[in-house]
Amino acid sequence: MEIDAAKASRVRIMALDVDGVLTDNGIWIGPVAGERVELKRFDIQDGLGMLLLRAAGIPVIWLSGRHSAATEMRAEELQVDEVLQVPGPAKLEALGAVRARRGLAWEDVAYVGDDLADLQVMRRVGLPIAVANAVSEIRAVADCVTSTPGGHGAVREIVEALLKARGVWPEMLERYFTERMKPDG
Repeated sequence: MEIDAAKASRVRIMALDVDGVLTDNGIWIGPVAGERVELKRFDIQDGLGMLLLRAAGIPVIWLSGRHSAATEMRAEELQVDEVLQVPGPAKLEALGAVRARRGLAWEDVAYVGDDLADLQVMRRVGLPIAVANAVSEIRAVADCVTSTPGGHGAVREIVEALLKARGVWPEMLERYFTERMKPDG
């Protein structure tokens, strides 16, 4: 997957749908000790990709169409900049508020989606990206489509393509290894 260098250089925030993009769309729900528990599977490579993205100075926003404690837990672990869990039809308004609060134009926003709840947002942002398992309506409005399905490293693929298009991929790798190798003080 390649991302247009001009559009990549314009990106100031990366917003991601959760279910179907960061997960494989599956959820496990059941009782544990009498309590309702929901579990989701997140890809570790995606997590590292988001850390590299944030290290490059690009905040990460998660925009989910449903509320989930599992989503909150993973976002907290990865120190995601903002997590918005709103009904699907409210995604555009919610992301618009974030964009306005941060003083950004729509062209400064990249968004990754997979399903119809993402369509309004995909039509509005400067860099719309679809995962391989996205529905046809989402793929049709996307500037690019990953080769990897959501929940299986698609976000990592996007982060690498974006940072390479911006010309900072080698620097981000060096920074990652240098900062990870420092002894704890």
